[in-house]
Amino acid sequence: MKKTFGLLIGFVLGSALMLAQGKNSYESPDFDELTEEHQTIAIIPFLTSLNLEDDIKADQLEKLEEQEGYEAQNALESYFLRRNNKRKAFVVDFQNVGDTNRILLDNNITYNDLDIYSPQELCKILKVDGIVSGKLILSALISEGIDESFDLIAFLSGKSDFGKIIIKTSDGNTGRLLWRYEQTITRKTGKNTFAIIEKMMRKASRKFPYDKERIRKRKK
Repeated sequence: MKKTFGLLIGFVLGSALMLAQGKNSYESPDFDELTEEHQTIAIIPFLTSLNLEDDIKADQLEKLEEQEGYEAQNALESYFLRRNNKRKAFVVDFQNVGDTNRILLDNNITYNDLDIYSPQELCKILKVDGIVSGKLILSALISEGIDESFDLIAFLSGKSDFGKIIIKTSDGNTGRLLWRYEQTITRKTGKNTFAIIEKMMRKASRKFPYDKERIRKRKK
């Protein structure tokens, strides 16, 4: 009886954890047509929304949100470059994020201005064919590291989630959404931003539309 009960609890917790880590993806049916001439895409800082329990002043909260946004940008570039260094994994090149951020500042576009501009406008300014952008909705500073140890009380009370991460790519000519991937961030997703991005993109790699192997198979 105890064994059966233990197995039942394990199944329920396992199923709930899978739901908590649920993800959703989208790819435009016109992706091949829209990206046929894409050569370079830029990764811009992620827009971040922090909902921390600590009492933080508004200006400090803005700085922390910006910190998280740039950390995610760096982590995503690191993932793409690491895969490309091992083998040419993608059919496009990625603009250096240092160059991306410098060009944005040269055009008086600050972190807080990013959502004012359309994908077409940003691509024109950055001189790229498309952009990778993202959004973070967080209840913890993942750039500073999170506790990965399993906490049953937090899990059952619904406090085991740290937020959500959304990554998307947009076409520079039309501004249309090309691809979108979303995942909930939990204690098991990763210990910091780089680990979270790495794990997320490993899962999403088979769906990332610029992946060379995926395009090769699709064109067979």
